[in-house]
Amino acid sequence: MLLWLVVTLTFVLIRLAPGDPTTFLVPPGASAADAARTRAELGLDRSMLVQYARWFRATLSGDMGVSFASGRPVMTVLREAAPISVMLGGLSLGLTFLIGVPIGMLQAAKRGRFIDRALTIVTTAVYAAPSFWLALALVAVFTYGAATLGLPTQWRLPAFGIRTPGIVLAGWEGVIDVTRHAILPVAILAAVGAAGIARYARSSVADVLRLDFVRTARAKGLPRRAVYLRHVLANILPALVVLFALSLPGLLAGSIFVESVFAWPGLGRATLTAILARDYPVIMGATLFYAAAVILANLAAELVLPLLDPRRESA
Repeated sequence: MLLWLVVTLTFVLIRLAPGDPTTFLVPPGASAADAARTRAELGLDRSMLVQYARWFRATLSGDMGVSFASGRPVMTVLREAAPISVMLGGLSLGLTFLIGVPIGMLQAAKRGRFIDRALTIVTTAVYAAPSFWLALALVAVFTYGAATLGLPTQWRLPAFGIRTPGIVLAGWEGVIDVTRHAILPVAILAAVGAAGIARYARSSVADVLRLDFVRTARAKGLPRRAVYLRHVLANILPALVVLFALSLPGLLAGSIFVESVFAWPGLGRATLTAILARDYPVIMGATLFYAAAVILANLAAELVLPLLDPRRESA
């Protein structure tokens, strides 16, 4: 039901938005008759209700239509672009929690001290900064800045694309090449996400540290490491799982700008290109993918939460 509401609302909004797809498809000197003929071929001359019924019926049968701009099936566009976005998002999401949670725990353990205040300033600044601005800043520093300073080539990070153009690399050389191209976009998404997770983890850990059972564990002489891993982390784990599901929409939205800045041929860039070109079929296909991913992530979190409840061990 929720998925249907999302795609239906998107279908209506993109057709109410200013702009006509035929203006991008007909030659500049085309007549009004040529534009009308193109609209009829695309089915845009029908009412919105008829267009929606056709699209919905075709989507249920597994046919998402054909891209207005490229003439390729939407399923092919998604099949080629989605794995790149999934890889980029998966790496970023993993690093987000691997970096953000320890920083938040460190802040909670040192709350009120200099390191806590310093990390709070840094995480707040990074979290508030737009993704595209951070992306351009890193490109300026690690690509053009490194070249200006005369640093060795291996210290310069590529700014655009997923592979070095004009060179076919196989084996480990190909993996290293893709990894070097992925460092900047992954770093941007992970930094912004980790800053938000650190702020949440700090408050959650600080609340748990005030509870009686943590004080009792410390009074018994348990090492600090055991207290944090066995008691504190176990109690904030359910909240982190919920946060994981809630972080997915923000990560997907951020990847649209990051993929565009770094020219990664992922789903985010394909979506932005489709929006600019009023490519309705691709927009709807990308919306369906994003909405399904967010809904499935939240469903998975709901199913996993009961298994992570620390009260199960004491029951």
